[in-house]
Amino acid sequence: MLIRICYHNKAFFDFSGFEEPKSRDTDPNIMLRFLKNLGRNIRATGLYFLFGIILSAVFQRYVPQDVMTDLFGGNEAWGVLIAATIGVPLYACGGGTIPLLQAWLLDGMSMGSAAAFMLTGPSTKITNLGALKIVLGIKRFWIYLAFVMLFSFTTGLIVNLMI
Repeated sequence: MLIRICYHNKAFFDFSGFEEPKSRDTDPNIMLRFLKNLGRNIRATGLYFLFGIILSAVFQRYVPQDVMTDLFGGNEAWGVLIAATIGVPLYACGGGTIPLLQAWLLDGMSMGSAAAFMLTGPSTKITNLGALKIVLGIKRFWIYLAFVMLFSFTTGLIVNLMI
């Protein structure tokens, strides 16, 4: 609804840079073509992917559980905001966050904080953000991040009020 209101007579998406490129897949050997494409994809996203994995591993390994309980515990808005914020840089898919959240919930994390973390993690994965930045442009990209944070925070607060 916000996009419809704010961009009523303007184009929201920018597809101008998406002209069909010259195909690089001209090698007749299918295995060699696959390896070349794999290499290009690793060069394009590998560093971001590695950074997200390392950040997630360091976070899970070296941040004590009692710190997580203090940050996320109770029905406080602060815990929901921290959970939504931490979910942004971590490379976490929906299924990958379940064991992590299960441990945090057993240690005292509120359900609202878990909901906020679960919403921000998958919606701000590196692959999603890279595609969105290209399609939306930098200004709308930051609007998207702000919206995800606001929506996750609000949802977390509502979940805490209901439970």
